[in-house]
Amino acid sequence: MIAPRRFLPSISALLAFEAVARLGSATRAAHELSLTQSAISRQLKTLEEQLGVPLLARQGRQLTLTEAGHSYVGDVRAILNRLAQASVSVRTNPVGGSLNLAILPAFGMHWLAPRLRDFARSHPEVTVNLSTRLQPFAIQDSGFDAAIHFGFEDWPGVNYLPLMPETVVPVCAPDLLEAPLTDPQDILDHPLLHLETRPRGWARWLAALNVETDPPAGMMFDQFSTMAQAAIHGLGVALLPTFFAEPYLREGQLQLASRETTQSIGSYYLVWPHDRPEGAALSSFRDWLSEQAKLPLRD
Repeated sequence: MIAPRRFLPSISALLAFEAVARLGSATRAAHELSLTQSAISRQLKTLEEQLGVPLLARQGRQLTLTEAGHSYVGDVRAILNRLAQASVSVRTNPVGGSLNLAILPAFGMHWLAPRLRDFARSHPEVTVNLSTRLQPFAIQDSGFDAAIHFGFEDWPGVNYLPLMPETVVPVCAPDLLEAPLTDPQDILDHPLLHLETRPRGWARWLAALNVETDPPAGMMFDQFSTMAQAAIHGLGVALLPTFFAEPYLREGQLQLASRETTQSIGSYYLVWPHDRPEGAALSSFRDWLSEQAKLPLRD
C-alpha cells in the first residue's frame, strides 16, 4: 500500500532539495536543474511546509542543512537513485525485468560468472547487473535487489538462501614443491600467504588436521585474486577456495601444496531484503541459483 499523499513530496521538490543540500546554494541548484532561483525557493518552501520541519538554514549566502535535513537527504538520494535505476531498467528491458546483484569478487568471477550463461538462456527476459561489494552494506537503502554474502546468517534485515560452505585447499607455484606434502605440518616450512578477511585461515586449516600451532606471519592480501597471483609467482603457499583454485590447477599455473581440504570459517548465501516486495526477476534468479548450488563443481 502506498503511503498517504500528504507524506509523498513531489519529485521536483525532492530534486530541488537534494541539489541545494549538495551545492549549498539555491542559485547553483537552479543552474543545474535549469530552473529559476525563485522556482527552487518555492519548491523548498513547499517541501518544508508539507513535512512541517525546517530542512535548511541560511548562513550568510550559503544554505546549510539542519539536523533533520542531514537525516532526510540521505534517504532522498537513495530513493531518487532507485527510481532512476528502475526507470532505466524499464526502458532497456520493457518486456522483462532486471536484477541488480552485489557480488563478492572471487565468488562472482570463478563460481557465478561461468554459470550465468545458463541463466541467460533459460531466462532471456531477465537482465542481471553485477557490481562488486566486499563487505555487507545497508541493502534496504541501496539500489541492489540481492547480494552474495559470505560468513554466517548475521546480515540484518535480509532473507537467506544457503548456497554452499567454503572449502579451501593449499596451492603453490609448480616449482615451489616437487609434489603435494603428505604431512600437513611440513607446510610451516614454506612462506604462507594470508587474506585480510580470513586472518586465521591457516590456523583453522592446521587445527582441522590436528596441527596445534600458530602459523607464521606472511604477506597479507585483500582479495583472493591478488593472493593467487602472488602464489603463481612463487611468493608462497595460498589457501584458496576449491572453486577458485580449480581453473589455476587445471591450467597448470598452480599445483596442490597438500591434498587436504578443510571447511573455511563460513558459507556463501544469496541474501535479499525481507521488507521489500520480491520481483519476478529475483524469484527466477533465486530458484535457478538454488538448483545450481546443488550441482558439483564444473571442470
